[in-house]
Amino acid sequence: MSASDLLRSGPKVINIGLPNFAADLERNRVEVLHLAWQPPATTDARVLSVLEALTEPSVRARIDAANETVLQKMTGAQPRLIGVALAGDVVDGLGDKTILHAGPPIAWERMCGPMRGAIAGAIVYESWADNLVEAEKLAASGAIHFAPNHHFGLVGPMTGLTTRGMPVMVVENVAASNRAYCTINEGLGKVMRFGGNDESVINRLRWIAGELAPLMARALEEAGGIDLKTIIARGLGMGDEMHQRNVACTSLIMRELAPAMAAVSTDPQQLQRALAFIASNDQFFLNIAMVMGKSIMDPVRDTEGSSIVAAMCRNGTDFGIRVAGTGDDWFVAPVEMPKGLYFPGFSADDANPDMGDSTIVETIGLGGFAMAAAPAVAGFVGAGRASEALDYTKRMWEITAGRNSEWTIPSLDFAGVPTGIDVLSVVASGIVPTINTGIAHREPGVGQVGAGIVNAPLPCFEQAVVALGERLGVKP
Repeated sequence: MSASDLLRSGPKVINIGLPNFAADLERNRVEVLHLAWQPPATTDARVLSVLEALTEPSVRARIDAANETVLQKMTGAQPRLIGVALAGDVVDGLGDKTILHAGPPIAWERMCGPMRGAIAGAIVYESWADNLVEAEKLAASGAIHFAPNHHFGLVGPMTGLTTRGMPVMVVENVAASNRAYCTINEGLGKVMRFGGNDESVINRLRWIAGELAPLMARALEEAGGIDLKTIIARGLGMGDEMHQRNVACTSLIMRELAPAMAAVSTDPQQLQRALAFIASNDQFFLNIAMVMGKSIMDPVRDTEGSSIVAAMCRNGTDFGIRVAGTGDDWFVAPVEMPKGLYFPGFSADDANPDMGDSTIVETIGLGGFAMAAAPAVAGFVGAGRASEALDYTKRMWEITAGRNSEWTIPSLDFAGVPTGIDVLSVVASGIVPTINTGIAHREPGVGQVGAGIVNAPLPCFEQAVVALGERLGVKP
């Protein structure tokens, strides 16, 4: 175009980056070509260099092939709830005076208030101490071995505590011949997963171990196990996202369990108590969704070259991730504070930073990744209007390697949930995983004070990118 042509014709614009400028020009009938581009979110020179090396076509092709293998394992998994047993009887290596917790590894000295409170309660539950004061002294003495649930094939919500004497649900991924474990959801109110530790908490746990768990175990044997993928698929169509809303899936699992429980029960009152407990707890299915997620993700670890996240978890102090292509290594950063709504009488000043292994459900494409399926959750967790729930899921598509065609969302024309969090996409875009979460009081023994959403910290993913580069031998 010559200078004279420029004066006689309208402008032709190339817009790079923010789409708003292009949209404004189009509204004014200006011819515009929009190039979708943004600079990488990280400012770390080393991370930028490794990221560039990993996105070189030949390297990226190798990563994409590994990621496709992981996606096939994830979508091809066949998780079944097959039993309930004491953790000490089924979890390899879980010894005496050992307490497993949520999140990446952490020492007693760095644990948050709810975690310490729950540990004191667990010690009393196991009769290692007579009261909470003695229990806390024992925990601080070094006599208790602390380790993450993830190191033992387990997951647990919030504080996530597991000991030998606690019953766990057993899920087998038939496709990969592996098993995973999780405790039974305690119900609502003051509970150990939120740091509760008084007599009512301990008594409820002992009732679960002594009465509910054996009945569930016999019922699952009678039923021959329960397929979980179909329950998830139906739950998504009924308004659940499997983290903060499990109303539908709890009802569906109740339909599977109740006839078998009735068939094996020899005590009508015991049966009534068990059914009433499950029916009164809308979050009963949460722990089942979590252990299902663990059974799906464990087989993807040690997939050489993969950039897909294998686990995300938090302990109230740190947030940690594992990546399929980097084995058992943890990439850890300070955990963030949830933003949400609080119960009457509580505020953000009372809240503890985020905690729990429940982010395993986001790792498989549920929870915050499937919020479009559960618009009611957006209001419950303070995430905005119901219509905004769709936006959360759409953003998660931008950082995942694929979609799960078996788990679809009606409000998005039955598109599959975002599946396979790609650390390269996270770091390049600056879009971090969105997580639905409960909020615990920062002091031991108080319990839940609200619910909200929280973001995974970007530094975890930056560390993972660098480690993956080292594994693949790229030269930044």
